[in-house]
Amino acid sequence: MLVALKQNRFLRFLFISAFIYLLLYFVYEFVIKKYTFIDQAFIRVIINSANILLQSLGYRTFTVLGDNEFQSIGIDGSNGVWIGAACNASTLFFLFTVYVLAYPGHQKSKIWFVPLGILSIHLLNILRVCALAIIAFYKPEYLDFNHTYTFTFLVYGYIFFLWMLWSNKFAIKGEDADKSR
Repeated sequence: MLVALKQNRFLRFLFISAFIYLLLYFVYEFVIKKYTFIDQAFIRVIINSANILLQSLGYRTFTVLGDNEFQSIGIDGSNGVWIGAACNASTLFFLFTVYVLAYPGHQKSKIWFVPLGILSIHLLNILRVCALAIIAFYKPEYLDFNHTYTFTFLVYGYIFFLWMLWSNKFAIKGEDADKSR
């Protein structure tokens, strides 16, 4: 098995990515989520950022912040949108990070590419929340469809774009990849 991992780049990638993902998952589920309020604090950051953006666009907004499982933001006159732990993009950060860390590449490039990628995903998530709040205000009947399909496609498409950017511009190719391990 160890020989197969050393010789097969794909198996090595799968093994490393599975290991990193499980490590991040267990830290998140059994430490961060269980013993901290980081999820709620991070959701508040998303809501406050979306609130600033919506207000700068001229909307009068409302927010419901707290330490409960769901918090919300909306435009006055609408029901707004609820934001829970599944909406804070932490899983997407993990998926993006796992791919870049497991894929061959120079460590120096990973040091700046991962944080910038996470930041860009975070900013995209803030834009998503703003767009959902606007949809909830103007066309609430389209909110569920856009939340479930449109924005899922756009966000995962963006992460795929980042992966392709990493693979094609920053990853180590061929035999150099074997030497970097």
